[in-house]
Amino acid sequence: MDIIAKTVVATGASSGLGFEAIKQLLGQAQPYRFILGARDVHRTQAAYDGLKYDSAKHSLTVLPLELSDLKATKTFAQKTLEKLGHDDKVEYLMLNAGITNGAENPGPHGSKWCEAYIVNHLAQHYLVHLLREKLVASKSRIVFVSSGAIRRVDDPSVLDAHLKGGSGEDGNTIYCESKFVQLLGAQWWRRQLAGKCVVVAVSPGLIPDTGIGRGSGMKLTMDMPDAKPVSVGAESILRAFTRDDLPADPEQLFLTSWGEWWSKDVYEKTLDKELQDKWCPSKEQIEEEERVEA
Repeated sequence: MDIIAKTVVATGASSGLGFEAIKQLLGQAQPYRFILGARDVHRTQAAYDGLKYDSAKHSLTVLPLELSDLKATKTFAQKTLEKLGHDDKVEYLMLNAGITNGAENPGPHGSKWCEAYIVNHLAQHYLVHLLREKLVASKSRIVFVSSGAIRRVDDPSVLDAHLKGGSGEDGNTIYCESKFVQLLGAQWWRRQLAGKCVVVAVSPGLIPDTGIGRGSGMKLTMDMPDAKPVSVGAESILRAFTRDDLPADPEQLFLTSWGEWWSKDVYEKTLDKELQDKWCPSKEQIEEEERVEA
């Protein structure tokens, strides 16, 4: 009896942790169907073709996705839904894209927000809105690839000013703050989709070799405490795909890089429902504020 393929839709899978996670899935006996968003479609497709995976078992489609452009995000969602058709399910949505650019420059495409905030949170939050109906029908698992860096946000009241385009905040600060808002988003979607989808956040750990620090100037090396290779970081992400020992407390959704469920005191500030609501605009709000055509 043939094993039914599971569908994975993913952002941030053209290199680094996301690429490695998909690579590891391509080596499994379970067949997968991948729909991946990438800025450089040809380079990403060539990288996967170079893996010489079993294309009789797995299928892989790379679609254009520029997360700093909300219009492009909407087009990606539309093409993804077209590719899926009416009956096909999405077992997993992996939201892995992230950049560490600072907020020195104006927001892209006329946005008031800095690029890292849009890429790390707003565009991927918008993508869940756009795919919501399909995700609910599929009873999907939504995996937010987060970061322990959220612990460095002491005062959420500064987010309004810091995350604006041209605020001048450096990449290290913006990365921590935008990932903090992303975790607010994971909690918000957990509330909205309770009983319909499983929402999990996961930290892959400190993975210097992904090049994540390029935009901020952060110097990350493998001799740092707790540093892990890319392959191990990808394994941490994939644990979030399959763990079924979800804590009884639904707010405890954050899986650590060592395979434990983080206690809520680590991310207590992200449990503020008013803060979640503030930073998780509706689809209509996003389209109005970011001037995305209906």
